[in-house]
Amino acid sequence: MKRILLSLLFIGATTTQLLHGVTDGETEARRVALDLAGAFSNDGFKLRDGVWLGPLEPGKPRMVQVNLYAGNEYWFALGATNKAKKLAVTVYDETGKAVECEPYQEAATAAAGFSPDASGPYYVKIELAEGDAASFCLVYCYK
Repeated sequence: MKRILLSLLFIGATTTQLLHGVTDGETEARRVALDLAGAFSNDGFKLRDGVWLGPLEPGKPRMVQVNLYAGNEYWFALGATNKAKKLAVTVYDETGKAVECEPYQEAATAAAGFSPDASGPYYVKIELAEGDAASFCLVYCYK
């Protein structure tokens, strides 16, 4: 049941990206997310191609499915426009169990870093914990 729920949330998150063009807010959120991800690249992390963009509203988290590999380290960097006051990033394994991550949170940015024990699908939940609806961008780095 958890797998079905996670899949449905994933579909909702990704279809937002496909249904509209990039807005000015999403462009700003992307800049913020890439600035944060740049700090991780200074530590040898490579930026993964692709971004997830869209609106983020209080009480309406988004889920993104990613395939990760055991032995790699990952950082998921989330940026938003300044209407967002506090963001959160949580990573779940394929069973829906939250994995232990190293958190980072500051103003309209948040990140979660971890190394998976097993290769396979993982789900990244992003949410607006405080503030008004805002545009978001999620990117991730690996090494």
